[in-house]
Amino acid sequence: MKLRSIIVEDEPTSREILKNYLKKYCPNVEVLGQAANVDEALVLIRNHDLDLVFLDVEMPYGNAFDLLDKVGDINFETVFVTAYNHYAIDALNAHASYYLMKPISIDELIKAVDYVTEIRAKEEALQNRVLVSRTKSVEGKISIPTLDGFEVLNTEDILYCKADDNYTEIYLNTNKKKLVSKTLKYFEDALLDSGFARVHKSYLVNVSEVVKYIKGKGGSVELSNGKQIMVSASKKSELLSYFR
Repeated sequence: MKLRSIIVEDEPTSREILKNYLKKYCPNVEVLGQAANVDEALVLIRNHDLDLVFLDVEMPYGNAFDLLDKVGDINFETVFVTAYNHYAIDALNAHASYYLMKPISIDELIKAVDYVTEIRAKEEALQNRVLVSRTKSVEGKISIPTLDGFEVLNTEDILYCKADDNYTEIYLNTNKKKLVSKTLKYFEDALLDSGFARVHKSYLVNVSEVVKYIKGKGGSVELSNGKQIMVSASKKSELLSYFR
């Protein structure tokens, strides 16, 4: 599929190199424009329906994170391109799809574009329609510890689990909530074969209860009870693989 993109980079030479690399090695990327600073980038983003933004971190009169804050509700993927590796954690927190170091490796550039292409193709197929999970409702039970013993839950009754430090909040389709003295990682492992997906560092969802996927900064899912949960960029591909 075609990816509508822009390049945001303050150095003209770097912009030209990236544009030429994309033209030669990533022909499905259509570069609609180039920007040298935050203000120019905002104009391009607001005037185009974009799939991908190649984004340098350091620019005049602001940086990449200032730009993303000004954009607000983001419905495109971002690939950070920078000479500085110390921005990696910030880029991850900004839901970047990929992080490219300068000078740009052609192999890494191709990997980044392939990754975004896969994500956008799945999003396009799933957007604005009820999702049909390949994971059928699994009959099973899980026990959770209580003060005086343990309680048994039907896994199909669990909508989602939310991390609360070393505790986990379990939300049921009966509008009840259970607070359990186990980490979310414990439940991720325990429910691995029961149709549950880790969509965020703080959330584990019952895939059979997902009714809609919504584009956004990292995307989000809507559950059968109307609850919307953010999806981390790093978890998006894994989540979308559950659906056809």
